[in-house]
Amino acid sequence: MLRAHAESWNAGDLDGFLDAYMDSSETVFVVGGSGVLRGVDAIRERYLQGSWRGGTPASALRFQDVEITPLGTDHAIVLGRYVLADRETGAQTGTGLFTVILARTEQGWRIIHDHTTASQ
Repeated sequence: MLRAHAESWNAGDLDGFLDAYMDSSETVFVVGGSGVLRGVDAIRERYLQGSWRGGTPASALRFQDVEITPLGTDHAIVLGRYVLADRETGAQTGTGLFTVILARTEQGWRIIHDHTTASQ
């Protein structure tokens, strides 16, 4: 699921990228000190005003140092690092830590809570 999440980002497919999130008004997205967003529509709007404002993200995305801890059979917590890199030069343009809580749904694993913080 995380691989498909990054592949969608790198392909400029916002809908595919957002497919990783549970389509629910209760889905939570916390970005650093920017506040709490609830629901996929609010998450979409944030990306359209940020990384996708030019149509596709300028940076490529990858995840590293991913640790997955099951929380029973239908939930898991994931800790990791995201890395953004310039598509042409490969130079790192940003990085940070994330913690997501996943729920197993009929559609597969989906993010129900995402807390992402950029590194200084």
